[in-house]
Amino acid sequence: MDKQHTLKDSFTLQGKGLHTGLPITITFNPAPENHGYKVRRIDLEDQPIIDALAENVGNTQRGTVLIKGDVIVSTIEHAMAALYALNVDNCLIDVNAPEFPILDGSAIKYVEAIKKVGLEEQSEEKDYFIVRRKMEIKDEETGSKIILLPDEQFCVNSFIEFESKYIPNQSASLDDLNDFENEIAGARTFVFVREIQKLLEAGLIKGGDLDNAIVIYERQISQEALDNLGTLLGIPFKKDATELGYLNNKEIQYPNEPARHKLLDVVGDMALIGKPIKGRIIATRPGHKINNQLARAIRKQIKMNEVQPPIYDPNIEPVFDINKIKLLLPHRYPLLMVDKIIEIGQKHIVGVKNMTMNEAFFQGHFPQEPVMPGVLQIEAMAQIGGLLVLSQVEEPERYSTYFLKIDNVKFRSKVVPGDTLIFRLQMMSEIRRGIANMKGFAFVGEKLVSEAEFTAQIVKNK
Repeated sequence: MDKQHTLKDSFTLQGKGLHTGLPITITFNPAPENHGYKVRRIDLEDQPIIDALAENVGNTQRGTVLIKGDVIVSTIEHAMAALYALNVDNCLIDVNAPEFPILDGSAIKYVEAIKKVGLEEQSEEKDYFIVRRKMEIKDEETGSKIILLPDEQFCVNSFIEFESKYIPNQSASLDDLNDFENEIAGARTFVFVREIQKLLEAGLIKGGDLDNAIVIYERQISQEALDNLGTLLGIPFKKDATELGYLNNKEIQYPNEPARHKLLDVVGDMALIGKPIKGRIIATRPGHKINNQLARAIRKQIKMNEVQPPIYDPNIEPVFDINKIKLLLPHRYPLLMVDKIIEIGQKHIVGVKNMTMNEAFFQGHFPQEPVMPGVLQIEAMAQIGGLLVLSQVEEPERYSTYFLKIDNVKFRSKVVPGDTLIFRLQMMSEIRRGIANMKGFAFVGEKLVSEAEFTAQIVKNK
């Protein structure tokens, strides 16, 4: 199983804020397992911390803005994209201003700094959000649409449309996060000259210049008006008003750089679901608002399900077949309650039990309405948990596991002949003195049918 990662060491970057124009220092620090991304405002009293999660996004105007009470941190999306794409799961970010520095308007400076310090593998396994069915968010007013589909890895397709001959229709794609650094990270944010006046009036882009954004001049205005805009920004355009095009000091890096930057923003906004995604995003006319709406919808699903149902593909060879299971467990007919193990990690295991009418217990429970006894579902969990423990000891056939305690048992739905039960067991703590604490979940398809917490003891057989 993939393990979580954090930074090997801290790194610091400095730059100005795009919207505030303030000089900003930002430091990225290693963080413990299951910490996620958190932002700490070190310039404020008590140094408040905001979890970088979709539900904490309070504004999406020209950037993604985290808000917690009176504490604000904006323009976080480029840094979040870099962390997510480079496989950093846990990071504490210290910043001394209400926004992240814009740097060159892309994510490349963050990527370079992360690669320079390197990553450190942690002991906890990654917890993926696996997309199982189509999700779609639409904004009828803007024509924006974002679709999430099942896929074996995280992929993004971005399509943009503007009333401009310079970027009328563009697209970009990312089929492998390993390509992020070379294909996406360097794509800069962009703005139209026709938008600048309104943005300035809204108190934004005080730190904007020709080095941290692509400035697109596609509708002719008078020379005086163009010069005045440059003066307001503090960056004289030195451009003939009759010549349309890009006003930047640096050449366009890709013909579709704006589409690539919109894709970068999607990655950064999806980082706020708190888990890496296995799925494909197709974004048409994306923006931070609709990106956040999708991220919030995913977060809602995550909160509703403490653990996602495991994926069961009967075509894949099991990790343990019934013969291997019989070598590890002493149970036999009619109380061997697991048919195969399909996934196993250091702290979790997934097992399968197929239910047929031939199960002995259906004869008496109940003759007219066969239902699997709940106690046997818990017994199956315990056996599968025992396989997790026994697979990690030498000479496992010399040991057995026994219940000590069962807590928080819940039965949510009947299990009947024809069902395939899929169990996921997770260690709740390290094994100490032969005592294992686990939490188990039983699913039929995607439906959670039972769950329990239990304590077991590993005992050497006499």
